Amino acid sequence: MSKKYLEHINSPDDLKNLSIDELPFLAKELRDFIIDIISVKKGHLGSSLGVIELTIALHYVFNTPNDNLIWDVGHQAYPHKILAGRKDVFHTNRQLGGISGFPKRSESKYDAFGVGHSSTSISAALGMAIAARLKGKTEKHHIAIIGDASIASGMAFEGLNHAGVAKSNILIILNDNEMGIDPNVGALKKYLTSVKNGNTNQKNIFEALNFSYSGPIDGHDINTLIEELNRLKTISGPKFLHIITKKGKGLRQAELNQITYHAPGEFDAKTGELSPTPVKNQPPKFQDVFGHTIVELAKHNKKIIGITPAMPTGSSLKYMIEEYPERAFDVGIAEQHAVTLAAGMACEGMVPFCVIYSTFLQRAYDQVIHDVALQKLPVIFCIDRAGLVGEDGPTHHGVFDLAFLRLIPNLIVFAPINEVELRNMMYTAQLGLNNPIAIRYPRGRGSTIDWKQKFESIEIGKGKLITKGDKLVILSIGTIGENVKNVIKKFPKGEITHYNMRFVKPLDEKLLHQVFDKFDKIITIEDGTIIGGFGSAIVDFGFSNNYKDKIIKNIGIPDKFISHGTIEELFQKVGLDEKSIQITIEELINC
Repeated sequence: MSKKYLEHINSPDDLKNLSIDELPFLAKELRDFIIDIISVKKGHLGSSLGVIELTIALHYVFNTPNDNLIWDVGHQAYPHKILAGRKDVFHTNRQLGGISGFPKRSESKYDAFGVGHSSTSISAALGMAIAARLKGKTEKHHIAIIGDASIASGMAFEGLNHAGVAKSNILIILNDNEMGIDPNVGALKKYLTSVKNGNTNQKNIFEALNFSYSGPIDGHDINTLIEELNRLKTISGPKFLHIITKKGKGLRQAELNQITYHAPGEFDAKTGELSPTPVKNQPPKFQDVFGHTIVELAKHNKKIIGITPAMPTGSSLKYMIEEYPERAFDVGIAEQHAVTLAAGMACEGMVPFCVIYSTFLQRAYDQVIHDVALQKLPVIFCIDRAGLVGEDGPTHHGVFDLAFLRLIPNLIVFAPINEVELRNMMYTAQLGLNNPIAIRYPRGRGSTIDWKQKFESIEIGKGKLITKGDKLVILSIGTIGENVKNVIKKFPKGEITHYNMRFVKPLDEKLLHQVFDKFDKIITIEDGTIIGGFGSAIVDFGFSNNYKDKIIKNIGIPDKFISHGTIEELFQKVGLDEKSIQITIEELINC
């Protein structure tokens, strides 16, 4: 193939200059381009490789950006970004100052809707379609591309229910590859499999919802895709196209190991083999500490149940699913259901551990308040990916949980400083609590190599003294306390007192009275939003107890959405790195 196609494509208009027969060659180049860059720069791979042909066909048939493409979640949007003007900067994907790993309205006119969490595409596309109809723009097309994992979510069904009667020009494309990040689960998955296998005995669920249904068709056959998309352009009202794709298509290793190659890190672009990880003595990931600990506890406590909404591998609940499959549940992308399911189990005396990513818990906030806390049901929330998570950016940073959880009555909020405290709090919680509890911990590795120690119970609402000094006091919450410990070593012994507060709710008021009585200079440090979080709780305590003339410096995430980048880069950006903490301490000591 002597002619290079991709180098001449800088917008979808350029794409339309190619003949249909040339598009498969473009697909091959685009697939190779993504593999070459992601093998070095890292990112979401398998999802994007699976929609190469679909993306080309959509931009070839429709008049983007006038016609709206709304990508659900956004893991699969790399081909779209490359074809829609970001080819030359694609190597900056997910890096500090570079383009986002997800569609983002402020980044390009071709990104019709910003995404990051799943199952929003149908509602967003329908909103745009209804608005276009009301403005008389009936020729405008609105296309939602959603996966078979995302469409099983409650919000997606809410959108389908409305779209079927809205009489608006919307096309929903179901990208059916039997995968989310992990394999799909549930009755809808079984239904789609039967449709894929040619079982026509069942009534079509999408036709029953008043959609003009077509498919399933091969999502890697560009000619068939273009033919069908052109036909659907002529049909008004709600339409549904069911396509079958292969996650990781075109890279054998990604096709065979779809979970790992969802976001594989560095790998060999030619063979697909993962780059070797240096073998060294290092702490485990917090996720694995959770996963191994819940199995250890479940062995002795038959009432323990594990629940996760579609994240068994990422959260490491997979270990319990493998060991005790009858007591561990992946409920699919259904955060609200996961929380209330846990509440129902707690009603019957079980001990449910609901493990869920911080930003995903936001989607079940009403359930936490209404179904759990209001009824004082002892659900144990293990909140993964708390704090800044790195390259996934603002849609995934878990920086709001301390603030939105501390205002809920009856709820205990705990943040361990290390892996040992995580294990001990899990142990304490399953012994029996009178309240629900949220245990919050970050993504990745902690600080303690010798983490698997004998369990010890933790007294609810009690902080812990780390170091003792006379000039000022630092109150930290969570794993950012390890940074504080390192910084304090740089100061003369006896200058700084450091407390690991552990609980945002209930606060250790006895300890705080001692702190406010002794110190005039107080620093609070957290890796959550500074508005309404742990620091605010300390300020509220001081004000409520009439402690006057105290200097309180709150360090945390500023009141804005934080972009993507490495954890180290983002910590420097927001002032949570050790150097910035040291400067703040020095300034306060000398003031």
